[in-house]
Amino acid sequence: MRNQNTPVAVEGVPFIALFGGAAALLYLVAGSAHSVILSVLAGIMALLTLFTVFFFRNPHRVIPAVENGVLAPADGKIIFLGEAREEQTGEEMLKISIFMSVFNVHINRVPLTGRIVDNFYVKGKFLDVRDERATFENERNGLVIETSRGLKVVVVQVAGLIARRIVCYPRVGEMIIMGQRYGLIRFGSRLDVYLPRGSELLVKPGEKTVCGETVLGILP
Repeated sequence: MRNQNTPVAVEGVPFIALFGGAAALLYLVAGSAHSVILSVLAGIMALLTLFTVFFFRNPHRVIPAVENGVLAPADGKIIFLGEAREEQTGEEMLKISIFMSVFNVHINRVPLTGRIVDNFYVKGKFLDVRDERATFENERNGLVIETSRGLKVVVVQVAGLIARRIVCYPRVGEMIIMGQRYGLIRFGSRLDVYLPRGSELLVKPGEKTVCGETVLGILP
């Protein structure tokens, strides 16, 4: 899968090249024409280039060795924690929703080791992801991961008000490893994680998560 050892997500390279190239071109033209307006535009493009690099950054994370643990698949803030019915499996599960702002790292990581038994995509709206309706009405892509003990965990990438592009690499039948990078959403969104009932939750609403490091819970 992509982005395992790159300093920025490969999906961000075209945007960085576009803004960076525009900044360089405007700077050269502004120097030749002695234009203040073009100089200002060059500065704006340079700032956009820096922000794009920042947005698509791909930092190293230390993956904890936690038996039966489920890691946070995203950086962000927990905005919901409680029981909910997961649509794809039709089961009552424990749901944890993580909101990602545009300032969070947007590369998502695999919450636990297992096999992909379903990869589903649903077209939908682009409501603000802090609205609980977003879980059921927004565009989204989900993975159903089955552990070696037969337990299922569902992780769903939900598009938001600004986010209009979901990237998810794994395919049905693949084995994925806890902490492995598996996709991203741009720009700003949320991740819904569903754990089997009986799991021990280790986080609280309002708590901030670190993708690939924060342990959300322990499977039963």
